[in-house]
Amino acid sequence: MSISSAISTSYYSYTTFDHNTESERDATGNTDPSSIKESSSPPSSGQRGVANELTEEEKRVVEKLAARDREVRAHESAHVAAGGRYVRGGANFEYQTGPDRKRYAVGGEVSIDTSEVSGNPQATIRKMQVVRKAALAPARPSGQDRSVAAQASSKEMQARAELKEEAAREQEEKRSENESPDKQTTPKTFIYSNRGNPISTAEITRTPFCNICV
Repeated sequence: MSISSAISTSYYSYTTFDHNTESERDATGNTDPSSIKESSSPPSSGQRGVANELTEEEKRVVEKLAARDREVRAHESAHVAAGGRYVRGGANFEYQTGPDRKRYAVGGEVSIDTSEVSGNPQATIRKMQVVRKAALAPARPSGQDRSVAAQASSKEMQARAELKEEAAREQEEKRSENESPDKQTTPKTFIYSNRGNPISTAEITRTPFCNICV
């Protein structure tokens, strides 16, 4: 599976997971352009009896196509399940017709929203964690899957850096407020007696005071 493209639509950025390494060839290695990008529909009942007329070689081809079909569907289903609400439109498949006249999924893609959450680094972090999980969800992630996961990790790191900068700015603002002259407290005033002991102004108002009795 590979990532075919990253496109931008309105305010969203979409990355496509692609599983098309064999999409242009049948199981015998022959190119079959007519089988690419076919629409999905179940085989008719009249086609089911064709399997009985296949040669041994054709049966082996059918087995390979069936295995490929299961692999592709499982791969894309893993992306969809892990991507949750960020998946756009579900999985799309490419089909190829086998010797039994049935069509098998040989390629697929899943689009997922990989845009940052504007003005909300914390939400971006959570979103990129989901995107990375979706990219690596299949049992055998492709190189492109890992590339998308790396991109999500990079965006997560950037969001964490933004959070750190915001925290530093808030800390600096608090420090500036505490150091502001308007915030400083008026120091207490003490009057010292002849013996050197401090007497607060509050005590002076409560207790008669004279130099003789001190």
